[in-house]
Amino acid sequence: MYLVESKGGAIVCMLLALSFLGTWPAVMTLLERRGRLPQHTYLDYSITNLLAAVIIAFTFGQIGESTAKKPNFLDQLAQDNWPSVLFAMAGGVVLSVGNLSTQYAWAFVGLSVVEVITSSITVVIGTTLNYFLDDKINKAEILFPGVGCFLIAVCLGSAVHSSNTADNKAKLNKLLSDQKDGAIAKYFLSFSTYTATKDIENGSGPAGNVKAGTAVFLIELEKKRSIKVFGKSTFVGLAITFFAGVCFSLFSPAFNLATNDQWHTLEKGVSHLSVYTAFFYFSVSCFVIAIILNITFLYYPVLDLPKSSLKAYLGDWNGRGWAFLAGLLCGFGNGLQFMGGQAAGYAAADAVQALPLVSTFWGVVLFGEYRKSSRRTYILLGSMLSMFIAAVAILMASSGHRK
Repeated sequence: MYLVESKGGAIVCMLLALSFLGTWPAVMTLLERRGRLPQHTYLDYSITNLLAAVIIAFTFGQIGESTAKKPNFLDQLAQDNWPSVLFAMAGGVVLSVGNLSTQYAWAFVGLSVVEVITSSITVVIGTTLNYFLDDKINKAEILFPGVGCFLIAVCLGSAVHSSNTADNKAKLNKLLSDQKDGAIAKYFLSFSTYTATKDIENGSGPAGNVKAGTAVFLIELEKKRSIKVFGKSTFVGLAITFFAGVCFSLFSPAFNLATNDQWHTLEKGVSHLSVYTAFFYFSVSCFVIAIILNITFLYYPVLDLPKSSLKAYLGDWNGRGWAFLAGLLCGFGNGLQFMGGQAAGYAAADAVQALPLVSTFWGVVLFGEYRKSSRRTYILLGSMLSMFIAAVAILMASSGHRK
C-alpha cells in the first residue's frame, strides 16, 4: 500500500483536503436554496461518499507489496482487528450525524457561520484529544495558540451571525414600512403554498432577478428554498450547529484510535489498521447511518419539511449530479485528511478545519451572503477570517512526524 511519509506530502494532502471539504457544503447549500429536499440530496451524497472510500481503498490501499507489518487493504479485511474496526465505524457514525445536522443548520445560520462554529469546536475538542493520542508529536507551543485562534473564531462567528440577523431584520422592517399597498403581506402569505420553479438545476426564478442582500432577495429566497426559516427562532439553528460541532470533534480521534491502537485493544501480532482499511469501515458506517436516518426523514420529516417517499426520491433527478459531486468531494477530502494525519499527526491534520475560508468564499460568491450588510458585520467577518488564516498556518507549522 502507498503511505505518505514526508511532512511535505502530508501538507499537500491537507491543502487538497481543505479545498475539497470547504467546497462540498457549498454544493449542498446550493441545492437546498433551489428547493431540493435535503433528504433527497443527502441520500445521493451518501452513495458517492462511500464510492470515494472504495476507490481509495482499491488504489492507494493495494499499491505495492503486502507485508505482515503493512498489509494491503484486501489482506487486512480477513484479520482479527475488530476492536480497531469498531473505533473506525464509531467515527463514521458521529461524522454522518454531524454532516446531516449541518445540512439543516446551513439554512438557519448560513454557510459561513455554521462552518466557522463547527470547525472551531472540532479543533478545540478534537485537536486536543488527538495531541495526547499522538503521544504529543506535535509542538505544543505552536499547536495550542492555533487552537486558541479557533476558540476566538467561535465567539466571532456567533457575533457575525447575530449582527447579520439584525441587518436582515432591519432590511425587512424597512421594506415593510415602505409598502403601502400590502404587497409585503402577500409575500409572507404565499410561503406555505409556494412551489419551487421546475428549472431547479439552473436556478432560475425570482431570486435570480433581484440584487443579493436586499430585502426582496431574502423574501424570494425564502419562498424558493426547501427549508423555511422565517418566523423560526435562530436558537434552533445555533443548537443544531453546536451539536454538529461536538459530533465532528469526535470522529478524528476515533479514527486515530483505529489506525494507531493507542489503547492496545488488538491481539499481539495483529497489525494496526491501515489508513485505507480504517477509512473503508469508517465510510461504510457513515453510509449505513445516513441511509437509515434519511429514509426515516422521508416519511417523518423534521423542521416542517414536506413528506416524501422512496419513489419520489428515485424520481427526483433535479440536482442529483451536484449531490453526487458533493459526496465525492467530501469522501476524497476526508481520505486525504486521514492520509496526511497518519504521516504528520492528526492534531496537525485538523488544520483542514479551516475549511470555512473556502466555504465563506463560496457563500459570498454564490449566495450573496453578507451583501449590503452593516459595517459592523463586515468588521466582524474580517476578524473571523483573520483568526482562521492564523489558525491554519499555526496548526500546519505544528506538524510533527510519526515514527
